[in-house]
Amino acid sequence: MNKSVRALLGATALCSVAVAANAETLTIATVNNGDMIRMQGLDDDFTAKTGIELEWVTLEENVLRQRVTTDISTNGGAFDIMTIGMYETPIWGANGWLVPLDDLSEEYNAADILPAMAGGLSYDGTLYAAPFYGESSMVMYRTDLMEAAGLEMPDAPTWEFIREAAAAMTDRDADINGICLRGKAGWGEGGAFITAMSNSFGARWFDMDWNAQFDTEAWANTLNFYKGMMDESGPAGYATNGFNENLSLFQQGKCGMWIDATVAASFVTNPNDSEVADSVGFALAPDNGLGKRSNWLWAWALAIPAGSQKTDAAKQFIEWATSTDYIELVAANEGWANVPPGARTSLYENPNYMDVPFAQMTLDSILSADPLNSTVEESPYVGVQFAAIPEFAGIATEVSQEFSAAYAGQQTVEEALAKAQAITNDAMEAAGYR
Repeated sequence: MNKSVRALLGATALCSVAVAANAETLTIATVNNGDMIRMQGLDDDFTAKTGIELEWVTLEENVLRQRVTTDISTNGGAFDIMTIGMYETPIWGANGWLVPLDDLSEEYNAADILPAMAGGLSYDGTLYAAPFYGESSMVMYRTDLMEAAGLEMPDAPTWEFIREAAAAMTDRDADINGICLRGKAGWGEGGAFITAMSNSFGARWFDMDWNAQFDTEAWANTLNFYKGMMDESGPAGYATNGFNENLSLFQQGKCGMWIDATVAASFVTNPNDSEVADSVGFALAPDNGLGKRSNWLWAWALAIPAGSQKTDAAKQFIEWATSTDYIELVAANEGWANVPPGARTSLYENPNYMDVPFAQMTLDSILSADPLNSTVEESPYVGVQFAAIPEFAGIATEVSQEFSAAYAGQQTVEEALAKAQAITNDAMEAAGYR
């Protein structure tokens, strides 16, 4: 090898080492949901295109919320990108805690984001987080067990039908629970489910003067119905089951029905993960004939903490992870059924995706949730499964703990509601609402 070639190769090697040494690294906090895990498996595509390395901090939902809230409120700087949702985004955007995403590239096409998602992730008309996926909630059920019970699931069932079907499908000897629902403490776990359910029973968190409403018949009816149905037809230990626990039970064929996030549809119909993939049907979340269904509205989204020193790189990642190109990448690797749903209008104009069995029901569920008008009686807050005020997360976490204790038989429903009433009114008075 002559000296000039050797020198050239040596210089190239040194250049490569220098690039590797200087490569920017983004630290991303995210939730341990299937779509987020899938993204981590595809992140080589982003690094290959940009040279930017990624370091993931993957956490259980309740832990994620605690970690990112503490970090951003104290300006801790632990993360370059945070996975947050529709509750945090407008509040943190108003506080100046997030970098505005009002300068994303023309190619990214922010106008393609579903209006329901863009609205929930904005403050004062400015987008502060980009949706990785959007969701509502719906009924997922075993078509074979429903048929064996001699019942037919309506597209828009009532809660009474759900309870009847759950009892009919329960087979304790075969370890089949008629229904699996969240009971786990946490405002975004069991708290989100029971709040969305309560809307359909005519309940609300607050009246127009910010007085707690847990001493009402509507809340008593909600909790008594839930606990009665779950004691009859739910799995043992349901008071500690959240999204991931119920997903596992359903995939193992141990649930007749599961009412939860629409995003779970791809996991329960994936034959690589689900033992019942070929016998799953879908329906709207139940109602009680009062004009409100029990489905929520949510997006897991990516945001940049204000004061980040890596804003440009972080925006590059957000554009990659929430783009139509990323959707195409997932489709090419794992099929259209597994792309992140509910974020972009164009996805629901794509015939490849609309052939997926749950695509239309997901869209119908998202469109039927109205965060501006979520309760039967007028309420002072925005949000379906939460009230969009800064104090809500702390209050609702405590309230959900009391509810979970009632589900577990550690106290009565009446005691739980009385404690919820006191907790909420005390906190609202301390915060100056009353």
